[in-house]
Amino acid sequence: MLYWLADYLSQYVSAFGVVQYLTFRAILGVLTALGISLWLGPVMIRRLNLLQIGQSVRTDGPQSHLSKSGTPTMGGALILMAIFIATLLWSNLENRYVWVVLGVTFIFGAVGWVDDYRKVVEKNSRGLPARWKYFWQSVGGLGAAIFLYCTAGSAAETTLYVPFFKDVALPLTAMGGVCYIALTYFVIVGGSNAVNLTDGLDGLAIMPTVMVGGALGIFAYLTGHSQFADYLHIPYIAGAGELIVFCAALGGAGLGFLWFNTYPAQVFMGDVGALALGAALGVIAVIVRHEIVFFIMGGVFVMETLSVMIQVTSYKLTGKRVFRMAPIHHHFELKGWPEPRVIVRFWIITVMLVLIGLATLKLR
Repeated sequence: MLYWLADYLSQYVSAFGVVQYLTFRAILGVLTALGISLWLGPVMIRRLNLLQIGQSVRTDGPQSHLSKSGTPTMGGALILMAIFIATLLWSNLENRYVWVVLGVTFIFGAVGWVDDYRKVVEKNSRGLPARWKYFWQSVGGLGAAIFLYCTAGSAAETTLYVPFFKDVALPLTAMGGVCYIALTYFVIVGGSNAVNLTDGLDGLAIMPTVMVGGALGIFAYLTGHSQFADYLHIPYIAGAGELIVFCAALGGAGLGFLWFNTYPAQVFMGDVGALALGAALGVIAVIVRHEIVFFIMGGVFVMETLSVMIQVTSYKLTGKRVFRMAPIHHHFELKGWPEPRVIVRFWIITVMLVLIGLATLKLR
């Protein structure tokens, strides 16, 4: 919105022309989302406390978590609000990719909101039944996949690129795009649930989300710039650069939320935030054609998901558990690691993985 206003005003005051630059709007997106989060955070926390919208804690988990019972949850709504406002203010809203990412974020956020509402307000421990949760996630994931495939304007937009190799690219247009649609669905829905599984400790999920989102913003900017894309031997996707504004807003909103979510947390993200943010990261990775790099940078999310899969499979087949508790962050807690140690070490792992992901830009 302000992008259009600045474009109009630049006819009369040349200084407004600076808003046309993606990097400048990304900075404004960070600051806007961060400011909204810090401003509205205390208001939301007080409101959630007043409504007694508090987290229920499992009694079979780490005993240190019992004191967290009643801590306000559904704070992810604050993150989404800040992201949406900042993105709508500073993005070029004629860009289809912006609307795809916002649409996916909204759908998955709505699914998470219903799940949280049923758990903490209606006191239904099951929340939204799993079959309905996955149904609506599938609607969002498949809808985005089909739209992106049908509106693809170049072969690069439907090709899988393998990092570290300059000339290894796999077209995904076979069988009417089934391979592309299936991969896109897996990345979006898988990313959503992976971040949700990671969201179990104070600040554990939001900081890796911010770091991976920031890195994807760099990929979006470079992928959407023909000269940089040619120099780095990465696919050129016209219009993808606009997503740096969304990624910047995500980073600002996430850091603002971390102000209140850091140990000991004043508010929890809830499914409304975790499902939406994971899906947003997934769809951005698909658009910029760096799905494999996304799984590398989001290694903590992958590790958390695999730990649950391994635990469930092992228990069903042998009756034995591989980990003391899954997801794996609880395993380390039960081994005696203090919660802050688990959180910070997982952050450090994410920093290293994000750097490896960024290194793929040159190691080709």
